[in-house]
Amino acid sequence: MSYKVSTRDISKISLNESDTVTSVMQNIAIILSTRQGTVPLYRGFGLPMNFIDKPIPVAKTLMIAEITEAIAEYEPRANLISVSFEIDESAPERLIPTVEVEIIDE
Repeated sequence: MSYKVSTRDISKISLNESDTVTSVMQNIAIILSTRQGTVPLYRGFGLPMNFIDKPIPVAKTLMIAEITEAIAEYEPRANLISVSFEIDESAPERLIPTVEVEIIDE
């Protein structure tokens, strides 16, 4: 079974989540929303954000690569299936990634 998560889901975070699926989805939302270098003592966490200020087609490609690497490193309980984007109508230059993952049963 696959699940989708987006940066829009960051407001639904709860600490000490006991449900594996919810925990994985929260972690991915946090990864998508965190700029690398901003977490004290965990500077590698998040996305490098090399896609900022690039043309949309280039930004999408860079963002997919960064998301793929970050999820593989920081959320090993998830297998990435796809990354899609929606464009914020109020800010057309802003890409909102939606990640589809499969949760690995442990």
